[in-house]
Amino acid sequence: MSVTGRTAAGQTAASRTLAVPGAVLTYDIRQAEGSSEPPLLLIGSPMAAGGFATLAGHFADRTVVTYDPRGVERSTKDDPATESTPEQHADDLHRVIEAVGGPVDLFASSGGAVNATALVERHPDDVRTLVAHEPPLAAILPDRDGALAACRLVADEYRQKGFGAGMARFIAVVSHAGFFPPDYATQPAPDPAMFGLPTEDDGSRTDPLLFQNIITCTHYEPDFEALLAASTRIILAAGAESEGVLANRGAHAVAERLGTDAVAFPGGHDGFLGGEYGGMGKPDAFAAKLRDVLDDVS
Repeated sequence: MSVTGRTAAGQTAASRTLAVPGAVLTYDIRQAEGSSEPPLLLIGSPMAAGGFATLAGHFADRTVVTYDPRGVERSTKDDPATESTPEQHADDLHRVIEAVGGPVDLFASSGGAVNATALVERHPDDVRTLVAHEPPLAAILPDRDGALAACRLVADEYRQKGFGAGMARFIAVVSHAGFFPPDYATQPAPDPAMFGLPTEDDGSRTDPLLFQNIITCTHYEPDFEALLAASTRIILAAGAESEGVLANRGAHAVAERLGTDAVAFPGGHDGFLGGEYGGMGKPDAFAAKLRDVLDDVS
């Protein structure tokens, strides 16, 4: 299925669906006529295409592709009560790239950055340049035991008490600065009401963040030999305003294993947002930095 329109910048915009094993994906193409650059794919996880509208608008001179990961918003899963893995997401991305005509340049944030590393490991010819922004890879941190326990605590809280409790614990974990002590999981649970979250349990247990991805994403361990062997140029991006928190530390940890330095990007973990999902970063400066990094092919 394809739905075609026109963006404010004059690009031709189309939404399409793609059947993949266990899911049906929806992706969007903002086609820039006459562009000589490869498509620019913007992804998150579980953030969907809607989170990249502002960033995409800064690249009207390029064909831009966004998508909803399996089980998120417009992309459905055959069984929503199953976890989604980075390997599954990587193969989904591979099929989207095949459909739009790769290779692509890829900006990937948060869980999307984890999935992007799996993509490069499995399908290295799909990506010319990867900018991996703050992958929350707890499994490769020096305090991995405490960090992984903290992530499991989020999932446990959600399974036991529902969305409000799980999200409150998630906020506490992702905003924790510095090492996770071994006894972090014994700390009292935050009150969901402190964050304006529901205190009642609606009984649902299929949330893409708190159930489908929280464990598989944070527990993923990249194949660094495969990443180093890939022809893909890999840049790790870390928010200038999120230093010390889990996802930012993940960017630095990956960069160290690849023998590079993480590049500072404006804002924090949400630096590219321009109001999407209620988040506001520094989208103009962020987009300018991303363009500079993508253009620097030396």
